[in-house]
Amino acid sequence: MADLRDLYQEVILEHSKAPRNYRELKPADHQAQGYNPLCGDRFTIYLQMDADRIRDISFQGSGCAISKASASMMTQSLKGKTRTEAHELFNNFHEVVTGQGGGRDQAELGKLAVFSGVCEFPLRVKCATLAWHTLEAALEGKQEAVSTE
Repeated sequence: MADLRDLYQEVILEHSKAPRNYRELKPADHQAQGYNPLCGDRFTIYLQMDADRIRDISFQGSGCAISKASASMMTQSLKGKTRTEAHELFNNFHEVVTGQGGGRDQAELGKLAVFSGVCEFPLRVKCATLAWHTLEAALEGKQEAVSTE
């Protein structure tokens, strides 16, 4: 179990140090801003849609290692997905990081399963989910900034 935790920490640190899809996406069809007042994390999520499918996705901002890694891995996981698939992945991810996944098969999360240990640190759940809540706001066209409070 310790080896698995080490691997998870390594993946999170890697994505934090070298985040994927970290750029402003121009032109973006949808975008939203999110803020975690507890940590000071701030992100903007950018989307280019092809009808109901996410053609491209990126993010910019600053945050702790968990929030930045979560945003990075989220963007990798969602390219090419439909809105419905994005919402389903968000719900699955949220259940796992909040510890409400029960017996959920984490294999459906793929690499995002590295965040399963976050549920042991309730204050870090908001860090892991900030980009996801911001994504939901972008998909819904909300103009006001998302806050985890």
